[in-house]
Amino acid sequence: MEKLNILDEQGNILGQEYRDVIHQKGLLHGEVHVWCVTPENELIFQHRAKDKDTYPDLLDATAGGHVDLGETYEESAIKELKEETGLDAEPSELIFLRTEIRNSFDEVTGMTNHPRRNIYLLKRKVAIEDLTVEAGKALGFVSYPVTTLLNLDEQEASKFIPTLLDEDGLSLFKDIEKKI
Repeated sequence: MEKLNILDEQGNILGQEYRDVIHQKGLLHGEVHVWCVTPENELIFQHRAKDKDTYPDLLDATAGGHVDLGETYEESAIKELKEETGLDAEPSELIFLRTEIRNSFDEVTGMTNHPRRNIYLLKRKVAIEDLTVEAGKALGFVSYPVTTLLNLDEQEASKFIPTLLDEDGLSLFKDIEKKI
């Protein structure tokens, strides 16, 4: 089991702990999200595998993950993008959108995700069929227009990690829409 840095809200390292303990105790740790957009200007979501330790079988950012020990947020973003989509990217292709601190409890797994997350947008547009699903980690990819995301009914909204559709999540989608 991998160890991750425990952080304060400014991103300073306070110590290290195993990933499962971090999620059991809800400790603040580093994460990244990378969003990709289709040529039709739709946001691409990754469908998480059914056995993920948090939010299994739900839609999430195109790529994302923990910031490993000794890794910068940007290095992590590029690594996760490659692992989870097969896309190679250079740092110059990432648009930094924001840093956010979240704290969410997953009722299905009993785990708490409390990340200090840097969020990026890949500058170039990609077709879903050009993405490679990471075996055992995801089920595939789907895309949605931002306008649709802002008006989902309850049944459709239940397919997403809840924090993606709260006020902050929808604000992020609106910011991405302005950049595409």
